[in-house]
Amino acid sequence: MLANIQENEWYKGCSSLVTKPLQRRNKIDNPTLAKLAITRPGATRVFLKHGLDFCCRGRRPLDEVCSEKGLDPNAILDEITNEETNADLLELAARPTRELVDFIEGYYHKRLRAELPELITMAEKVEKVHASKSTCPRALAGHLHTVHSAILDHLAKEEQVLFPMIRSGSRDHAGAPIRVMDQEHEDHGRNLEYLRALTHEFIAPPEACATWKALYLRLNRMSDELMEHIHLENNVLFPRVLYG
Repeated sequence: MLANIQENEWYKGCSSLVTKPLQRRNKIDNPTLAKLAITRPGATRVFLKHGLDFCCRGRRPLDEVCSEKGLDPNAILDEITNEETNADLLELAARPTRELVDFIEGYYHKRLRAELPELITMAEKVEKVHASKSTCPRALAGHLHTVHSAILDHLAKEEQVLFPMIRSGSRDHAGAPIRVMDQEHEDHGRNLEYLRALTHEFIAPPEACATWKALYLRLNRMSDELMEHIHLENNVLFPRVLYG
């Protein structure tokens, strides 16, 4: 954890980053992933199913992302339409700003702090017990240590600087810290991509023991929740603070 963080200690020198506002695309005929995620109840489930990053890279148009993934954007839209309603994220996105901040800190931040140390312990056990197997997820525990350290640093910045700033109504000074958080979210997204690669999309091999299977199940849930967490900040909270 960072101790007694001062604003200018971690975003000093970022003035060049603030000169350009967060890019926003609003093409009605080609919506961004972020736009769909906050307006279509079934969108996030479909995106998670297909590995489409609607949080860190949510400002990209649907057809561009689908082209890279070899997917049909119209088929994705059909899936969203057919998906059973998931109002949770939409309900959260509609909450007042202070209430949304409180939820993010009280739920997502708390869960990350509790879950990541346990996942690291499980990964270390799996790597030790199954070291001789070719399918052993070597380097997984080390990567989770990296993820844990980066996330703790990130949460501290939000809780000690950005969130108090938002709660106090000091939005005029929030541009620089939000820009830094946005960049760090990109780093988290890359960490999740590598995590999925290490675990073969969280699919345990046939010879996996119960701990191994449980580890992948919990990693999958953690990954999904982190994507939801970043989505609510990047695509709901931050634009609301910056643009009203």
